[in-house]
Amino acid sequence: MTSVLSLIGRDKELFSSDISNNQQELAGKVSSSRFLVLGGAGSIGQAVVKEIFKRNPQKLHVVDISENNMVELVRDIRSSFGYINGDFQTFALDIGSTEYDAFFKADGQYDYVLNLSALKHVRSEKDPYTLMRMIEVNVFNTDKTLQQCIDAGVKKYFCVSTDKAANPVNMMGASKRIMEMFVMRKSQQMNVSMARFANVAFSDGSLLHGFNQRLEKRQPIVAPNDIKRYFVTPQESGELCLMSCIFGENRDIFFPKLSENLHLISFADIAVKYLKQKGFEPVLCSTEDEARELAKTLPEQGKWPCLFTGSDTTGEKDFEEFFTDAETLDMERFINLGVIKNEPEFNIELLKEFEETIMAMKKELAWDKESIVKLFFKMIPDFGHKETGKYLDAKM
Repeated sequence: MTSVLSLIGRDKELFSSDISNNQQELAGKVSSSRFLVLGGAGSIGQAVVKEIFKRNPQKLHVVDISENNMVELVRDIRSSFGYINGDFQTFALDIGSTEYDAFFKADGQYDYVLNLSALKHVRSEKDPYTLMRMIEVNVFNTDKTLQQCIDAGVKKYFCVSTDKAANPVNMMGASKRIMEMFVMRKSQQMNVSMARFANVAFSDGSLLHGFNQRLEKRQPIVAPNDIKRYFVTPQESGELCLMSCIFGENRDIFFPKLSENLHLISFADIAVKYLKQKGFEPVLCSTEDEARELAKTLPEQGKWPCLFTGSDTTGEKDFEEFFTDAETLDMERFINLGVIKNEPEFNIELLKEFEETIMAMKKELAWDKESIVKLFFKMIPDFGHKETGKYLDAKM
């Protein structure tokens, strides 16, 4: 934890005061409850599962589409925490599938269901097919699993939104904003809470996680030098989700307070700190070819080639925000956790139109990105989407 904290420009954990202030109640509620974690083998999912597991739940079932990540999760938990008396099981299932529906129908006896599954990459909006899958996973799977929880009498449903849902500029953030609207509709039938938070440092598929891969494969480190982001550690992401799940009132969205404890830092700055921590001196290159060539010789000299450039890809937000001017905040309840208080505001006709339009597209097995973007603008009139025609897949 300490090494990750220093890389993101911090020297202390963000939520330790809030966790310790509420530790007794948190431990009591977890140890007397039954949990289902969906998308539990991703980076945030694993962090959440660990936070629940170490507090001895009566039941902890984990579902994830990635069989390999699930194996690693179990090995990690057994190696760190050992065993609990409660019922701990994992299931390699797609929550959009019939198999998952059968699994939930056969059991369904949970107090808390936490949904961490998501397509989270801005790069997922480059083609209409991955974009449709993003809508399916982020919006419709959430709506479906939430309805199943209502039908089964689950006490509370939690799902992750994103900081990019506040005034979204990309399709991923917009899909999560639309998800929030669908969740608001169902919140009239059961208690739900959510979380918006910053980038999770070294999460699967993230640029920082890629630094580890580049060193392992002896390849250049590439990062934008003009984008600054807030970062939380994997453990902090797990703590934030659990706090929102257990203590969030209906429709609350938890987020990390922006304070001196949460620093904005550029990817290039983290890359430099990262390399120094690994014992390498960064060498700045001016082209991809130069960086690739130098990767063959520099590491023996204790140096590493880096290419730091400006960002010009679609969907990159200039700055990060966790809430909008129109949202009501409770900044008093916790020390480092803010809470957005929501009324069940949604347009039932718009939600129906969204569902019907997407269903019609899927039935025809034909749709284009332009039509989906148009639909998103109808759902979010002030959607700040900017198409540059450039995507991360075209970069090193």
